[in-house]
Amino acid sequence: MCAKLLILESPGKVKKIQEILGSGWKVAASVGHVRDLPQKEMGVAAPDFKPIYVPTDRGKEVLARLASMAKGAEAVYLATDPDREGEAIAWHLADALKLKNAKRVTYSEITEKAVKAALEAPRSIDMALVAAQEGRRVLDRFCGYMVSGPLSNVAGTKLSAGRVQSPAVRLVVDREREIKDFRSTTHYGVELTFESLDNIKDGWKASWVTKGWLEDGQEYLLDKALAEKASKLRILDVLDCQESESRSAPPAPFTTSSLQQAASNALKFTPKQTMQLAQRLYEQGAITYMRTDSPNLSQEAVEAFRVYCEGQGWPVVDKPRTWKSKQGAQEAHEAIRPTHIEDEKAGTSADEKALYSLIRLRVLACQLEDAVYAVRTLQLGADLDSKQALFEAKGRTLVSQGWKVLVSNDQTEDTEDAQQEPENPVPTMKPGTKATALSGNLLTKKTKPSPRFTEASLVRELEKRGIGRPSTYAAIIDTITTRAYVKTEKCFLVPTPLGVMVVDGLRGHFTFIEYEFTKNMEQALDDIAEGKAQYRAVVGTAHAQLTKELESFGKATGKACPKCGKLMAHRVKKAGKDGKGGYDFWGCTGWPECKETCK
Repeated sequence: MCAKLLILESPGKVKKIQEILGSGWKVAASVGHVRDLPQKEMGVAAPDFKPIYVPTDRGKEVLARLASMAKGAEAVYLATDPDREGEAIAWHLADALKLKNAKRVTYSEITEKAVKAALEAPRSIDMALVAAQEGRRVLDRFCGYMVSGPLSNVAGTKLSAGRVQSPAVRLVVDREREIKDFRSTTHYGVELTFESLDNIKDGWKASWVTKGWLEDGQEYLLDKALAEKASKLRILDVLDCQESESRSAPPAPFTTSSLQQAASNALKFTPKQTMQLAQRLYEQGAITYMRTDSPNLSQEAVEAFRVYCEGQGWPVVDKPRTWKSKQGAQEAHEAIRPTHIEDEKAGTSADEKALYSLIRLRVLACQLEDAVYAVRTLQLGADLDSKQALFEAKGRTLVSQGWKVLVSNDQTEDTEDAQQEPENPVPTMKPGTKATALSGNLLTKKTKPSPRFTEASLVRELEKRGIGRPSTYAAIIDTITTRAYVKTEKCFLVPTPLGVMVVDGLRGHFTFIEYEFTKNMEQALDDIAEGKAQYRAVVGTAHAQLTKELESFGKATGKACPKCGKLMAHRVKKAGKDGKGGYDFWGCTGWPECKETCK
């Protein structure tokens, strides 16, 4: 018998794992999926919806090579990625290679300890996970194959529809329309600058609290004349002076989506670029698996990080921190972290090194104490039109760095969500005393619409709405930009006329364009993975609904079959060089039961 065979997914891992296992093992790669649904036909049909799989063009060669290697192997281990897609690839390999006793192994980090531990505890292929992946692929095929053609026919140009891509385009289109329809409101505020006290060189500021001056239904102060009067106030009574404490906890370790967002904000990487870099770091054994939606770390990792931080003299929090996962998180893997925390640098390129540093600092900071601030709040009042105008001055001072000993200014959060720390120094004043304003500033403000999506904020929105999964966020954005449904302008995503056409063509006709429907479908796939739902029931229900919607679409657009009422589809094929084999006609989608055609 020959050496044991370990089949991976990515060729980038082969060398590293071959070094770990040494002689007696042969390590090879499938290079991703080796089989898929056929390109020129649906490949799945009622009533059982059993997919027909064929080798991909690349897969034919890969399967032939792996079959030769597996034939003489002592044992075959399938070590494809530890997620739903990886489980499906393992099953396809076992099925295509006719492996009767293939051993499934998974690990979340490419280290000698993790790899050898996995090999000592092999398992069978998880068919529930395979069914979930199969459900995702088939549902995607339904939307793409059944809807894209009719949509293109109605639009008069080639368009594509997708179960996840179309809702993503809709987000961008809806946001753009929201911005164009927005009508700005001018409103006013007042800021008073007071004389220097407590060695505050440039004085200190207090803002007018306008809430008590708003009319019913108003969100902002619209009375400019009143604001001008308030800006001229100079002598104010000190009503209250409060000392308090605020704490800032460190952010959680990275999930796939939060890493994509952070890398975009801090390093200006696209989600696709971030995943490519993270993939390479993972293959080098520098970080754990980079597709995860859990923010928590393994107990072993937490203990190691805490010991390392203590050795550096950093303020470690008393009790290890944990985080609550977002609704719908699969939590199959821990958060993204370095495999060896003592390694300050990792990666071969400057971009890889920068991303590794981002990941490392985040997990080190997560087990440190809160940053603590001393907060002082002054409330002041003055008579304004026979009514008391309330002003507030608030400032804070960092008294204990905590996790900020590592990250003084965390730039990984989106600016639209980041809480702005007040830099305004505030003196100590006794209630009942007077405060003298040196000047007053009338603030003219305008309401603003929600900003256009960046790639980072679109990822966050997709995650928030439950559209897609960690493994798909980067691919979704890549797809909608590659197909020119969305373009980038100054780092912002803008819908193209084609994108608008897709959304408007689907809206009101197909439920998969609806955000809640897409979220519920993702949950249904999760239920299949967990054994709570059956593949056939989920895809059968979806197929029946889509078929019904296609019939309604045909009637609404005048493309319905005159015989049975189902949607007519435009069938076109160019003739060959000999002038034969071509056709151009409209045919009923109910074929072969209904063979109605027309020119």
